[in-house]
Amino acid sequence: MYKIKKGRGKVMEVKKEENSLTYSEYLQMNDDIKYEVIDGYIYNMAPSPSVKHQKIGVKISTEFDNYLRKKACDVISEIDVSLEGETDTTKMEEWFRPDISIICDQNKMKENHIAGAPDLIVEILSKSTAKADKMIKFNRYQAAGVKEYWIVDPAYETVDIYLLKDGYFCSRRDLYKRRDDQRQYI
Repeated sequence: MYKIKKGRGKVMEVKKEENSLTYSEYLQMNDDIKYEVIDGYIYNMAPSPSVKHQKIGVKISTEFDNYLRKKACDVISEIDVSLEGETDTTKMEEWFRPDISIICDQNKMKENHIAGAPDLIVEILSKSTAKADKMIKFNRYQAAGVKEYWIVDPAYETVDIYLLKDGYFCSRRDLYKRRDDQRQYI
């Protein structure tokens, strides 16, 4: 059925051989490995992000949570997202697992996933995910209408922020460095 290569610390990809793996089938799998399915490829997520990656994620989530406290938006870490807005898990054949998602439309939140594009997505790079985060996910998030996309690079302590304008991501500013002030526009 599927050949899923498992590797320590690496995102592995493999093309579907026969039928597509649905989200419903994924939920029934008995392993603790998290997957994303993008363009027909099954991505085996790294077993555990680095401590630095996790600390950055917690800090960013906390800042967003504080900022959005009086708004009708929720900050959610590592949840499966169907960019197409599919609610039937037996039909969902593609999903993403952003590090942080901000959702302002409560109707998009389902029991196990988000159905539709989040308003803001943050991806924290690791060696194994950088290419997918900067290229594949960048293009897919843009096409789906994600309003704002942050790419955080722990190695260089930078943040690239992209705002959706006329259907395309535009860099709000070339780069933020560690001590710069980042303000979101959601």
